[in-house]
Amino acid sequence: MAERGSGIPVVVAGLGDVGRAIARSVLETPELRLVAAADPAPGLAGRKLESILNAPCPDLTVASDLAKAFAAAQGGVLLQATRSSFEAVRPQIEQAVRAGLSVASTCEELAYPWLRHEAQADALDRLCEKSDVAVVGTGVNPGFALDRLPALLSQMTGRVRHIDAVRVVDANARRPALQRKVGAGLSEEAFQAAVERGEVGHVGLAESVALAALGCGLEVDEVDEELEPVIAARDLATAVPVREGAVAGVRHLARGYADGREVVRLELVLVAGAEHPRDEVRLDADPPLRISIPGGVPGDEATAWAVVHAATALPMLRGLVTVLDLPPGR
Repeated sequence: MAERGSGIPVVVAGLGDVGRAIARSVLETPELRLVAAADPAPGLAGRKLESILNAPCPDLTVASDLAKAFAAAQGGVLLQATRSSFEAVRPQIEQAVRAGLSVASTCEELAYPWLRHEAQADALDRLCEKSDVAVVGTGVNPGFALDRLPALLSQMTGRVRHIDAVRVVDANARRPALQRKVGAGLSEEAFQAAVERGEVGHVGLAESVALAALGCGLEVDEVDEELEPVIAARDLATAVPVREGAVAGVRHLARGYADGREVVRLELVLVAGAEHPRDEVRLDADPPLRISIPGGVPGDEATAWAVVHAATALPMLRGLVTVLDLPPGR
């Protein structure tokens, strides 16, 4: 753990599974100094942070409000692990920016907010420039496996004609909250109803299409998405029980087009008991390139480190940026 008084001051907002992993990663990073943590949940606010993290850490009490924390961390970074919606996280981000903090967030829509919220994203960019700070949305997906990784590979090729990437995740190896998010255990009818209510599915795949295209030098003028349930062929003994014939997870497809031609195809499979978990990228280019990561990039742990490494880089950046603006290495 870094000595108190040294390193970039850091505030962690949101102490769910990912937020706790972020806080623990901060404690292992000498360049950062954890000065506050906040979560308004009744079971967390007011508790000692050490009891929540189960790790040695500064003597901090979890706050329900961030105003005092922001005042103490001016010039530092807010690490936010709360919501997936840009509009939901924007007020807290703007509060941090006005207080003089940069922000690294796990918010999926923040990975490329111009796709759905162009005017609001431009306004946040101007606020960041005025406050002399930077904001970025980062993680594994979006943030690396299906967007930043293809962009990195494209540095080794000539013109990229098409990006094809697949991420397969065994939801059974992840937290129960994710299994519920992909509809595990639901009937097909209940699944479709949950999709319509916005309760099931992955956020951020369309943003990854935009990022991958941008990073590989492609123009995209249209993005479409398809979401379908994957049905269990047998009973699955998972944290969220799945019966044969029930939904085991989702298959999510997002495609980007330029003048009616598909130039990006991203597929995300989040299924309890998925076979051959992996991350795979194929670039149709000269030379063509293909990379596969057996087992795939671990979701929660890698997301935590993506956020923490972004925190060390943000003081060198200004404005609302994307992961493509971060240094390729540490």
